[in-house]
Amino acid sequence: MKGLMVKLFGGRLRIVLILCFSLIAGLTVALNTLVTSRVIREYLTAAEDAQIARDMRLAKAFYQLKLEEVAALSHRLALDQWVIQNLESAAQGSSAAQKIIDQQITNKIAVLALGGTHLIAVLNERGDIVVGRVLSPSGELSKPILRGNWGALPIVRDVLSTRQHLAATEIIPAEFLDQVNLKQQAAIPLLETPLAAPEPFDPREGSAGLTLTGVYPVFNARGAMAGAIVSVYLFNNDFTLVDRIKEVAGVDTVTIFLGDLRVSTNVLDEKGKRAVGTRISQPVREIVLEQGRDYVGRAYVVKEWFITRYEPLRNQRGEVIGSFYVGARESSFLQLVHNFNKRVALIAFICILIAGVIAVPIARLITRPLDSLVKANRRLADGDMTVRVETAGKGELAMLGRSFNVMAETLYRTQQELLHKEKLASMGQLAAGVAHEINNPLGTILLFADMLFKEAAENDPKREDLQMIINETIRCRKIVSDLLNFARQQEVLAQECDINDILEQVIEGVAHQPSFKQVRIVRQFSQGLPRIQADQAQLMQVFVNLLNNAAEAMPDGGSITITSRLADSQRIEVGIEDTGCGMSEETLGKLFTPFFTTKPVGKGTGLGLSIVYGIIKMHRGNITVNSAVGKGTTVTVTLPILTSQSPALSGVQQRELTV
Repeated sequence: MKGLMVKLFGGRLRIVLILCFSLIAGLTVALNTLVTSRVIREYLTAAEDAQIARDMRLAKAFYQLKLEEVAALSHRLALDQWVIQNLESAAQGSSAAQKIIDQQITNKIAVLALGGTHLIAVLNERGDIVVGRVLSPSGELSKPILRGNWGALPIVRDVLSTRQHLAATEIIPAEFLDQVNLKQQAAIPLLETPLAAPEPFDPREGSAGLTLTGVYPVFNARGAMAGAIVSVYLFNNDFTLVDRIKEVAGVDTVTIFLGDLRVSTNVLDEKGKRAVGTRISQPVREIVLEQGRDYVGRAYVVKEWFITRYEPLRNQRGEVIGSFYVGARESSFLQLVHNFNKRVALIAFICILIAGVIAVPIARLITRPLDSLVKANRRLADGDMTVRVETAGKGELAMLGRSFNVMAETLYRTQQELLHKEKLASMGQLAAGVAHEINNPLGTILLFADMLFKEAAENDPKREDLQMIINETIRCRKIVSDLLNFARQQEVLAQECDINDILEQVIEGVAHQPSFKQVRIVRQFSQGLPRIQADQAQLMQVFVNLLNNAAEAMPDGGSITITSRLADSQRIEVGIEDTGCGMSEETLGKLFTPFFTTKPVGKGTGLGLSIVYGIIKMHRGNITVNSAVGKGTTVTVTLPILTSQSPALSGVQQRELTV
């Protein structure tokens, strides 16, 4: 894995950026695609559930309308005067009365334009069939039915006993259907069904009929019960209602169950026929039929999965006798989801492709300044210290460019400083050798000159010459001493110091010198400055040298302003500003070079500022000079302050100056 990542992201930055842009776009789009697909699926699932709920409401509305139609038919016949007037005679066997009642039944069927399998029967007070007719789904009427007894049918028995009308979903056993020639239509063979329970929910399944039944009592003119009107709509093998619900309400599939048996459905089996005789799946049966609760969700219906809704059907006593189903094929829903996913995937692919195309110029735009930096680095590595890059803008790349320029400038200065240090070191070694070689002869000359001077008489004319020899020899020894100090730095006796105290001591020491008589010294000291760790004697030597140089630059008088302040949290700064003649750029460039001096011959060795430079560097400080001809000079000395983290300055070893 690590090797793969190195191969992918270890190449050229432009390619890496294009890959990264494409990868980020791909991941973002892929995540968005997954989320979108999930949201769409959840939305479609919710929409499908809402659609199924709507379908159930519409289907139940049709179901209720059919029940009301059945109840209305029995109600109308029960209020028909011809039926009321002729019922008792017809019950006693009067053919004329039976014919009149039969005519009323026929008229009501014709007026209502009933569809489906219907039974209309007029019963006497004992439940005997006086006159009855059966309407087939094709609209044909059977011959009049003049025999049979339905008094034992629970809903009929309840109406005859309570004298109250009832309308409900009812199971009519085969023996009652046989009396009206509907036994054969109600018979449905039970078929093997995947996921169905081992045994039927109701043992009467396959022979009994599931019906919508309306029973209305008939009262004679005296107010006594003369009988009842029974109106029945048989679901078994009748598809009028389920097909009407599908056609009018747009419901995909509708099924009516007697127990767990499909008796009326538009669900098709593997052969493309109505799945009458198949049974409900056991998980649905347990919830709907056994627990009497609605079932909502996926269900296996005959041969495939459907998104379904089942509601229990109850008889007039509240007993669960079947169920009502609406559903839609899950495959249609999955196909819809699949189509959405394909479109989302296509959009995602196009987005990734566009991102990849856009990434190329963007990567080129980003890497262009980096390419410039790479080329500049190569030139810098080849020794071209003058190379610089453009730094337009304020972003990270511009900051990187500026940092490169600063680095190049720093390297250039460091290189120049190293060359300067090497030059100083070489000159120091040479000076040390010369000093050692000259020091001994000078000592001999001084010894013998002093002896001759002491032996000479007071009026000896050679005595003045000998004194000059002694003075010049002493001056030579001073020069040799300066050479040795330059070549070999003295040990730094570091201790805590107050920079303002050091400056005060220096000012007091030089103020009475002749060169300072016409010079005004201005103090601008910041109070409460942090203490520093330094060699006080060496720092006094530095500031004495700098003040003497400033005074010598003002032979006609002037002012020297000495300032002390906190440069930052780690350093203090001392400034010495004079109003003297100033220096040229050429002089400034050679100021700390050993043996360089602007003084007349015999007035200086040119080592003073070189020694100052070395002392400041040994104290880990810095010294800078700003000057212009005729505008004076400002020397700034920066020294580190004493902190708990400051490393101690070495105070025990001699170190060779290599600045």
